[in-house]
Amino acid sequence: MDPISQGIIGSTAVQTIQRNNHSLGLLAIVGFLSGMAPDLDIFIRSQTDPLLFLEFHRQFTHSLIFIPIGGLLCASIFFWVIKRFSAITFHETWIYTTIGYGTHSLLDACTSYGTLLFWPFSFERVAWNNISIIDPLFTFPIIIFVGLSVYLKKRVLGRCGLVWALCYLLLGVYLNQVALQAGKDLADARGHPVSRIVAKPTFANLLIWKIVYESGGYFYTDGVRILPTKKIFTGEKIKKLDLNHDLSWIDKNSQQHKDIHRFAWFSDDFLALQPDNPSRIVDIRYSMLPNEIGGLWGIEISKEATKEEHVQYITNRSLSERRFKQLLKMIMEN
Repeated sequence: MDPISQGIIGSTAVQTIQRNNHSLGLLAIVGFLSGMAPDLDIFIRSQTDPLLFLEFHRQFTHSLIFIPIGGLLCASIFFWVIKRFSAITFHETWIYTTIGYGTHSLLDACTSYGTLLFWPFSFERVAWNNISIIDPLFTFPIIIFVGLSVYLKKRVLGRCGLVWALCYLLLGVYLNQVALQAGKDLADARGHPVSRIVAKPTFANLLIWKIVYESGGYFYTDGVRILPTKKIFTGEKIKKLDLNHDLSWIDKNSQQHKDIHRFAWFSDDFLALQPDNPSRIVDIRYSMLPNEIGGLWGIEISKEATKEEHVQYITNRSLSERRFKQLLKMIMEN
């Protein structure tokens, strides 16, 4: 999730296990920084290999087995500051930083991006799809609870923040199942046998979900509003990428061919050629609107590339004002 959400979850988790009301502000900061620390893996990147960061982001720093190590590294840094203001021991600091650090990977796994929770034993990208990468309704109440906890010196308010977070995430689990069933019903009504299906919340809300299912070599995407009333937003379809057929000209021993397989692993093989650009492969799980196939990111290949040359990584993250208004309209219209 976004850094603020990661940090504030770390804060409220640390406040929850705190034994007294002393140093609430100090430990809230420790939890906040520890909660953000795993994302330092974004600095693992290469100027020559544009996909390297995709392999390492949410990898070993987000693994469950790495949590106590990450907590130890954070404690080793923060303790030298903490001991100037508090009598908290290094062992206690390690507990607090480990709790804060540990919330990060679990919260990330709730999104649809995918997190390697079980690295190095498994390279499966765990994605529970029960919250958007950014969701103000999730984050702002926790900020308020943590702030009040520090201001009023009452750790019970920090615990209220954690209760809110857990309830919101559980609501997302339930709504994900409702959205999946709506997608299956759509496919049945169209007579499409479903090979696989995913449902993920749209930008900053749990009301409208994007459904993507695969059937007969095509991907179909639709929007489903679950609350306050159910409404279907019929979407588009696109042919699934067939590497041997669609890009038969690529040398199987080339770096571009290897990079396509790397990107397929990252995208869980939800890949298609962009209709208006047959040199671009996009991850069709993500788009600005739930019923469109836009591709927020992808890779670009070239027939002129050398055997050792990498693909280009392309992003299109801008949320246009027109699309944002369309999303709001989908949420609010009858």
